[in-house]
Amino acid sequence: NRGIESPQRYILQIFWTTLEDHTVGFRGSPAFAEWRAIVGPFFASPPVVEHFELVAKSA
Repeated sequence: NRGIESPQRYILQIFWTTLEDHTVGFRGSPAFAEWRAIVGPFFASPPVVEHFELVAKSA
């Protein structure tokens, strides 16, 4: 998603089954290095990574 007020900012939201699926499974895999090599040049600065817990599903 691209910001409206700040169109140079984007939010990438990925839903992992578990935190470890991201922190261990993906980040420790060759796919992470490949993904980072593809998208890395587009980062203006290192990305901010935060993990959230879903508290409610929309109807």
